[in-house]
Amino acid sequence: MLDKIWKGSARGIAVAAALAAAPALAETGIDTENKVVTIGAFTPITGPVPFYATLTHASEAYFKMLNESGEVDGWTFNFITKDDGYDPARSVAVARSLAEDDGIFALAAPLGTATNVAVIPYANEAGVPIIGPVGGASAFFVEPNVFPLLPDYGWSAGASAEYAVNGLGHKKIALLWENDELGKSAKRGFDLVMKDLGMEPVESIPFDVKTTSFSAHIRRVQKSGAETVVLYGSNANLAAALKAADLQGVDVAWFAPFFTADPSTLKLAGDLLDGVYFSSWLLPVSSDEPEVKAYRDAVAKYYPNDPVGVLGLNGWSNAALFHKGFQLLLDSGEEITRENMVKAMNTMSNASVGGARGVTFSADDHRGTRQEGIIQYKDGEFVLVRDFQPYPAVAFDVAKSE
Repeated sequence: MLDKIWKGSARGIAVAAALAAAPALAETGIDTENKVVTIGAFTPITGPVPFYATLTHASEAYFKMLNESGEVDGWTFNFITKDDGYDPARSVAVARSLAEDDGIFALAAPLGTATNVAVIPYANEAGVPIIGPVGGASAFFVEPNVFPLLPDYGWSAGASAEYAVNGLGHKKIALLWENDELGKSAKRGFDLVMKDLGMEPVESIPFDVKTTSFSAHIRRVQKSGAETVVLYGSNANLAAALKAADLQGVDVAWFAPFFTADPSTLKLAGDLLDGVYFSSWLLPVSSDEPEVKAYRDAVAKYYPNDPVGVLGLNGWSNAALFHKGFQLLLDSGEEITRENMVKAMNTMSNASVGGARGVTFSADDHRGTRQEGIIQYKDGEFVLVRDFQPYPAVAFDVAKSE
């Protein structure tokens, strides 16, 4: 299905042709004499979710680790980050500045779903690959120069709905979704899986990312008789919704996206986080796997005041995706150009990338991760309660509903 969308996309063909026809632009950001590659990212240092800067700190820690080790054939990474306030319009301006003022080779681990979606048209026009956008939009999977590590949020929301029904035995499921590309992607997949299960949500309620009061939303949830609420929004949104439910005495099972299974959410929600479920494409942060241990060690070294959690491991893993792709390009022996970076990324197969496993790309399929587990916060720990499984097959049809 995805290959049909890809091959039938006039925009995809045009972008591929533009990349192939513009070798003069391809060496931007590459200093072959000094072996330096300049890459960049936009990140919300200010705005409604400043704590997301933790992800970018982890990305920075990854590149600092590589630069100290010299392990990438002596190449170093000049990683430039700029604040966009989590405002899509500002993100486009920042991406333009990074490309035209700083001369980046690629965007690496730029942060945000709606922000990355907004930047795609400019990145296409400028021929700048987006490697590891930290977000989960359906749009990422049909763009030839975008390589998402995260799953579509629709797949994750669908996995949560399926577990609520088949794992918990619940029949009344409600959805609270952020009214931007993050939440819309989640809603598309959630609705497809619910339909496949022969069910309809008892409520489907949008909210703005800046929402701090969920009293009205929770009243609707209570009136619906929901047994499970799947929420797709920020850490602050989840904490605010949990507080509203507690005040109104609404007792339901809560599901939230992987990035909220983090100490930053615990700081906001406190004991109310107990029992909340999270879909997760990442290994547990406490894993003994070398890549996850390296994350913990690097953050402790470079950003000792940052919490060690899913947010950081996410940023770390997306930085690792650029590293893995750049190493594939070096190993290919091809000229270091943007076009060849895209080709190299499309050869990645079953790779371990930071906290992710089985990461695979091809020219016809830009799904990076292919499986997800369910974890729960209980007894002071985030624990795996359902092992990693493929996403619900119907959830992959989310791109059809674009």
